[in-house]
Amino acid sequence: MSDSVILSAQANDDSFDDIWEELQWRGHVHVSTDPEALRDALRSGPLTYYCGFDPTAASLHLGHLVQLIIMRRLQLAGHRPLGLVGGSTGLIGDPRPSSERTLNEKAVVAGWVETLQQQVARYLSFEGGNAAVLVNNLDWTAPLGAIDFLRDIGKYYRVGTMLKKDAVSARLNSEAGISYTEFSYQILQGLDFLELYRSYDCVLQIGGSDQWGNLTSGTDLIHRVEGRSVHAFGSPLLTKADGTKFSKSEGSAIWIDPDLTSPYAFYQFWINSDDSEVIDRLKIFTFLTRHEIERLAESVRTEPRKREAQRVLAREVTTLVHGVRATDAAHAASLALFGQGDLGALDPATLAAALRELPNTTAEPSAGVAQLLVQTGLTKSLGEARRAIDQGGVYLNNATVTDAATPVGEGALPGDVAVLRRGKKTLAGVFIARV
Repeated sequence: MSDSVILSAQANDDSFDDIWEELQWRGHVHVSTDPEALRDALRSGPLTYYCGFDPTAASLHLGHLVQLIIMRRLQLAGHRPLGLVGGSTGLIGDPRPSSERTLNEKAVVAGWVETLQQQVARYLSFEGGNAAVLVNNLDWTAPLGAIDFLRDIGKYYRVGTMLKKDAVSARLNSEAGISYTEFSYQILQGLDFLELYRSYDCVLQIGGSDQWGNLTSGTDLIHRVEGRSVHAFGSPLLTKADGTKFSKSEGSAIWIDPDLTSPYAFYQFWINSDDSEVIDRLKIFTFLTRHEIERLAESVRTEPRKREAQRVLAREVTTLVHGVRATDAAHAASLALFGQGDLGALDPATLAAALRELPNTTAEPSAGVAQLLVQTGLTKSLGEARRAIDQGGVYLNNATVTDAATPVGEGALPGDVAVLRRGKKTLAGVFIARV
């Protein structure tokens, strides 16, 4: 990603009186401790805030991207961000609603910490009076003994209150139950906020609304220990069209690491946004102004077939995460696959990544198109495949196929791949295996 994409974003939108109003208009605020007090605090001068990211996987995903963008918006408004990657909390993991997490090896978690720190750093500025700081909670938890932890921190927590936290109560009412390890997670996160308050005068924590119990663990602890009221707010969870959460455990996560979700697949995710969700996504994931987004909303209302809002969304967010060059390559591949560009001119790696997102098969160069239509599922039988070819509705690398026995290796694209298309929109990929 090019830093200029983030750092050149406008610090202020003239249609907003303050950052709190902007965050609310963009749909970033689902729940907060005291909205009026937080608005006043944000207005009264630069404050220090933080967001935590646990290394429970090798990359951050779309839900984390929401928080990174909120962090950047707050920094552009003059506030100071602390990006916390949880070297200690990542060894435990916050309680999931369904079952206990599998504990990862310490060396694995340490590696993920470094990777996530690099990802977080790309969305923040480390220059100027409100330069960002990266922190790791292992730095203050590792030296802390069990007795000191219980005496100095644990004594401020009431079990009854801890049991009422949504994540804990959900597990207590399930067959899986909850271990003391995961039950204690909220104490560790509360300790993080206290430590950052003491070391950096941090007075705001942000996170997803599903983390609300953990966020308020810190505000409550600081109030008890320091007698100070601090702030937290949680953003709405990003959900799919059916209302379910994007989840790595269910295989539906959209990763920001290009090796886990290719720039092409990332681009396609955004361009396939439904009309009913595209404007909300523009508000949340882009730095476009209110005026620009309202214009696109009008386009969705009056000329939905143009899908201008989806195209802008895909370009803006893919550029934000993967940079201009990868976005241009993904856009070119998207057009060429559907006959609106030169497949042979595409970057081979981008084309291969695009084909892996489609139904695909591996075949020898001599394999005939008709058979491959069946192998890839574009037709159900050889008879159906031959009829589709006779009707002029089958294409190999965007050229009309007239002979069912046409070998796929004929005119193979760079990287030894081929694109099969039936009709205008039904695609499949072929990876050619040469002896």
